[in-house]
Amino acid sequence: MESTLGVEAGSPAAVLRMLMDGSPRTRAEIVAATGLARSTVRARLDLLVAAGLVSDSGTGESTGGRPAGRFGFNPAASVVLAAEVGATHAMVAISDLSCRLLAVEEVAMDVADGPSVILPLLVATWRAQLTGLATREIAGVGIGLPGPVEHSTGRPNNPPIMPGWDGVDVPAAIAAEFDVPVLVDNEVNLMALGEHTAAHPDVAHMIVVKAATGIGAGLISNGVLHRGAAGAAGDLGHIRVPDGGSALCRCGNTECLEAVAAGPALAARLRELGHPAHSTADVVNLVRAGNLEAGRVVRQAGRDIGEVLAGCVSMFNPSLVVIGGLLAEAGEMLLAGVRESIYRRSLPLATENLRIVASTAGVTAGALGAAAMVVRHVLSPEVLDARLGEVAAASEMQLSSHAT
Repeated sequence: MESTLGVEAGSPAAVLRMLMDGSPRTRAEIVAATGLARSTVRARLDLLVAAGLVSDSGTGESTGGRPAGRFGFNPAASVVLAAEVGATHAMVAISDLSCRLLAVEEVAMDVADGPSVILPLLVATWRAQLTGLATREIAGVGIGLPGPVEHSTGRPNNPPIMPGWDGVDVPAAIAAEFDVPVLVDNEVNLMALGEHTAAHPDVAHMIVVKAATGIGAGLISNGVLHRGAAGAAGDLGHIRVPDGGSALCRCGNTECLEAVAAGPALAARLRELGHPAHSTADVVNLVRAGNLEAGRVVRQAGRDIGEVLAGCVSMFNPSLVVIGGLLAEAGEMLLAGVRESIYRRSLPLATENLRIVASTAGVTAGALGAAAMVVRHVLSPEVLDARLGEVAAASEMQLSSHAT
């Protein structure tokens, strides 16, 4: 989450953002940090406390008389429902407002079954998870889908591996179950946001790659997720691979990176060599078991991914490349191949300070990103200040009814 005070430094949302760094403060400290009048700070804090977003977290040192109260962010005020939907499984989770995951469940599914099957499955999983939590107030819902998404509407936009999903109003379907804001984005965008939020918040320019049944990337530019004009930024899987042969991709083209280096392609190659590989997980398990041919196949996949990434590194100039997804669980074999190609093909100026690392957030990166997307939205100045205005109006109505 961003720690700056935002555009309107005197707004309640700005005061909350300051407290979200985890350090409780007294009213006097908030006055000194913001330059606001003491009466204004008191009014802002009263609103935030009434909304449950800020709590009195103890006492500060007394300067004579009664000790001063310390106010801190209360991430338990409400929860966020989050899900990363992949091709063959979904990671379904609930987080608090600090993006700490309170419940996580991996659910087997096939995205090709369509929204009429997958969306009710997500809803049922969230409802089951909510029964075990003390806090039931829902702030919003965030969902990542394995294809291009028009972020402003939450509708999938011609997704190549999602038959029946094109143009579906996913937010409306979920909002009919939970009357809260629903945000939808590409799953790899949310993986990038999750890695950035959980592990690399100080990195301004980074690429996060997901290598699994498909291959895609999320881009963080100037600390902000870069989606592109149509939500298709980072679609590495359908970039042509040099020497990709005649491999046919499910998008209809040949020589796509996904058709050459994604899990199903590697499994098919290993079957040709006589190994029992039918999925990405089988490929990973063979590598972990020390199978030399599986190791060579995965390392070559890393080289192919690196060939495409080398162009991205030269153009985008990130300081960090993160490799995640199920295929990355094969370990150093994949990373070694990626590094080999990038350092060979990219200019020294672009790679001088470049780090290429494995995912830190791992399988929960997408769910973390979905939660972070929602938290940033509901605690943004525009949304939060409007909500606090409703809280203030409700309080005034209560006071006037008591007076009469």
